[in-house]
Amino acid sequence: MEVNVKRLDKYRILIPRRGKMRVDGLVFVDQELFSEFTEPEALQQVVNVAHLPGIVGYALGMPDIHWGYGFPIGGVAATDVEAGGGISPGGVGFDINCGVRLLRTNLKYDVLRSRIEKIIARLYSDIPAGVGSKSGRNLSKKELQKVLKEGAGWVVRQGWGTSQDLEYCEENGVMFDANPDRISPRAYERGRSQLGTLGSGNHFLEVQVVDEIFMPEVAEIFGIFLGQITVMLHSGSRGFGHQVCSDYVKVMLAAMGKYGIDVPDRQLACAPFYSKEGQAYWEAMCCAANYAWANRQMMTHLIRQSFQKVLKVSPKELGMDLVYDVAHNIAKLERHSLNDKFRTLCVHRKGATRAFGPKREELPSAYKGVGQPVIIPGDMGRYSYLLVGTERAMRETFGSSCHGAGRVRSRSRALKEIDYNRLLNQLQNKGIIVFSHGKRTLVEEAPEVYKDVDNVVEVMHGAGITLKVARMRPLGVIKG
Repeated sequence: MEVNVKRLDKYRILIPRRGKMRVDGLVFVDQELFSEFTEPEALQQVVNVAHLPGIVGYALGMPDIHWGYGFPIGGVAATDVEAGGGISPGGVGFDINCGVRLLRTNLKYDVLRSRIEKIIARLYSDIPAGVGSKSGRNLSKKELQKVLKEGAGWVVRQGWGTSQDLEYCEENGVMFDANPDRISPRAYERGRSQLGTLGSGNHFLEVQVVDEIFMPEVAEIFGIFLGQITVMLHSGSRGFGHQVCSDYVKVMLAAMGKYGIDVPDRQLACAPFYSKEGQAYWEAMCCAANYAWANRQMMTHLIRQSFQKVLKVSPKELGMDLVYDVAHNIAKLERHSLNDKFRTLCVHRKGATRAFGPKREELPSAYKGVGQPVIIPGDMGRYSYLLVGTERAMRETFGSSCHGAGRVRSRSRALKEIDYNRLLNQLQNKGIIVFSHGKRTLVEEAPEVYKDVDNVVEVMHGAGITLKVARMRPLGVIKG
């Protein structure tokens, strides 16, 4: 079915409501990105999402939108749980709480330049990465249950981090509705040995340098300066989260008939949030989200140790502090203004980042005056960005932004079209050090398989949803 669109302005297109759509679709995309659009199925998925029970506002697409399971990746939908609104595993994704955290340092590139390769090599040695990678430590079921309940806090309480890490993590690194009794034996088995591992695919660890500042006052509040060494980490809940999603897609498919739910795609299987099935998935999803925050916290500890081993300086002396940790595959219960009244909504962000504006109580006190840091990785050959959420985002997108560059080529196509040695030379010529556990992953994640993150970020900035604060250039990359 062809999707009819209407351009509203330079940065937005509307998909008018028709048929059984409950709301309009709204996609943030300029003409250049729209003309390069290779997956019309993703726009159809925006239409499909607009059929969800209880959806309010718009079915939203971000400029990094591309085809995904049920929801497009780069999709946002909010449902009114007080009016029977639903929750859908397809609106979260299989890698529950896949997310990004940004660490700053007081190191300057000019001083550290000659030691970058040693640092990357040490990180590659110390942090398990790759398909099925394991940490070398098997958690007991009792330990894993504590991780699922306590999230990043459990890791910090083992001595692997600080209370400040938790303060600068979305939700302080824990969702309190987590219920380990909702987790299947298979998920427990998959989660026992993967805490503190990077994984594969688009997950990465990157050492960067800040090469441009757009908003000096905000950058200063975030602790960011020109020429600074930063570290960006992108990973999620690994096999544990994938199993949770797989388990509950089946539950939702079985439940839809019971609640008279009719959606145009079975991958949008859902149930009312406050139903038995909806609550079971929510409590299991919270477990997986907590696992992901614990995973990133564990790797943060390993990153600090690696720098310390190479530089013989403590993390405190390095100023290696967390700027922020953001999720981009998650559902959250949030209070938002809807028709001039505040309502409790279930906001699904699938390949989309929370981008709260100033004064929200969920933000660390140091950031309340300016808004939430929004971390947008690009690809390993170009740039990544630090942005800040706005009041306009609160009004238009339920406080949401894009999450990355967005794929334009499938992994299978990349393997056919991109030569490994040419890619490696291309990155080396840019001065980017690359360590990868396999040639395949590197080729699948080549810069040309992604949109240019500069263009994607410019749409969000131009639309006033998130504003550019700083840009980081990659110096060294670790891929699974």
